[in-house]
Amino acid sequence: MTVSLESNAVNDLADRFWDGVLERDPTWATLLGDERFNDRWPDLGPEGRAAEEAAYRSVLTEARTIEADGLTPEEVITRDLLVLVAENHLEALAQKQYQLAIDHMSGPQIWPAEIAQYQLADTDERLATLLTRLSRYPALIDQYVGTLAEGVADGRTAAAVPVRRTIEQIERMLDVDPAESAATTMAQVREEDRPRVAAAVSEHVVPALSRLREYLVSDYEPHARQQPGISATPGGDAAYRLAIRMHTTVDTSAEEVHAFGLADLEAIEAEKDEIARRLGQPDRHAMRDALAADPANHTDEPMDLVRRAQEQTDRAYAAAPQYFGRLPSANCYVKAVEAYREADSPPAFYMPPTVDGSRQGQYYINTYQPMERQLHKIASITFHEATPGHHFQIAIEMELEGLPAFRTLGSRMAGAAYVEGWGLYCERLADEMGLYDSDEERVGMLDAQAFRAARLVVDSGLHAMGWTRDQAIAFMNERGSLPMVDAEIEVDRYTVWPGQALSYKLGQREIERARNEIADAMGERFDLRAFHDQVLAHGSLPLATLRRELPGWVEDAVAHGG
Repeated sequence: MTVSLESNAVNDLADRFWDGVLERDPTWATLLGDERFNDRWPDLGPEGRAAEEAAYRSVLTEARTIEADGLTPEEVITRDLLVLVAENHLEALAQKQYQLAIDHMSGPQIWPAEIAQYQLADTDERLATLLTRLSRYPALIDQYVGTLAEGVADGRTAAAVPVRRTIEQIERMLDVDPAESAATTMAQVREEDRPRVAAAVSEHVVPALSRLREYLVSDYEPHARQQPGISATPGGDAAYRLAIRMHTTVDTSAEEVHAFGLADLEAIEAEKDEIARRLGQPDRHAMRDALAADPANHTDEPMDLVRRAQEQTDRAYAAAPQYFGRLPSANCYVKAVEAYREADSPPAFYMPPTVDGSRQGQYYINTYQPMERQLHKIASITFHEATPGHHFQIAIEMELEGLPAFRTLGSRMAGAAYVEGWGLYCERLADEMGLYDSDEERVGMLDAQAFRAARLVVDSGLHAMGWTRDQAIAFMNERGSLPMVDAEIEVDRYTVWPGQALSYKLGQREIERARNEIADAMGERFDLRAFHDQVLAHGSLPLATLRRELPGWVEDAVAHGG
């Protein structure tokens, strides 16, 4: 078989680009199990941004010279993804969005603790690499402070509440003895080497965090913007339009998103009213109050939440072969969100396995204030974040053969709508699979659907329509079916990640539309397992690409028996 020059060119470009991404973001490389850059952090200063810009301009120029003739359909997708990623990130750099760098959920203040869980330091060489990385942490924080100071000078600062959350998070870290810190206790080291890690944390991490806290309190917090929305920053309207495109791969308006969210909420609420009457309640509001007041729907034991989630994950994995032809090589396992970040974390999230399979996928469930979390909601979260949701999509993607690593590991740089849309689709799919044990758990699923529809309304309200934080929290509590503790966490998350909350419902809408259209066109030949396998067989994709290519992929899979 002869491989065209164009084919060689696009795959070589994708490989070179992805290798550069990992070199410029060593923490991402570590999370994926790539140890080449374990002695360093990303460069958050002007030189790092210049390197980013040069890389994106280079890949954009090269990708545009590659003609479609001679490329396979997958290679056309690879080329188009490279162009999309480069264009979006260059625009974000031009808008100076990096100045809005405060992130109380995943900012540089938590990186030492986060990296401790994933960077192996179980040999002399690996330990030396970790200690070198920790010794370079003060320089990272200096770069970070410099970037924040640029934002203050330009009048582009983060919102006040996330800034205060970050300060309080750092203060909690500083109150812990270095030997008991998460960066020390979770380090993947031989036990006799743990004191050396604690010494590095004491010598390098603690002073750097102290300086960061002092800067935030004295020099940054007084300039933090009082309005939560990005539209309150210079060029904010254009920044939000780009954020929508970067996260959803859809070029749409805040007004369309807002209207879709309100309409979807009404439909979901009608479903909830129907179940409420079935359960003997007059409407969804009475049902919500009854579930909230039911002692059997609560626990004061954090590990009860973990055990429940693990049982649900295992049961979903056992049922999956009836709905999927291909499964990940291993299921994921459940962990509680660590104490150092649980107060600022969402209800659950997923971390991917390593490329070599040495670490399974991890489903984190937040056990903070367990009595505030209603048990009937856990199942839909599990089926979204773990099995068959994010774990199936991401783990299968990482196991795909014949695609460049940029496609299997890095294509989420093009947006999260495919990934998050799949997770939300799986909440509904779980009902088809018979995974919900009761109408109450089905209500939990509808609550989760309403929550994501409310996100459309709240995110666009915050960032384009001048909503206040209190207004957004009240909407998430009343229409999004969230307890106040989660409503506050979620709204502050949207504040620092404009547009990300839109990816769920917009992605689900496209997957469901594609399934319905293909099923109608194929009639009795439609095979749900083939549909699911083909949705997952090509890595993360822009929504327009998925809708365009999926009918042909499913037809071909059915014609060839899988």
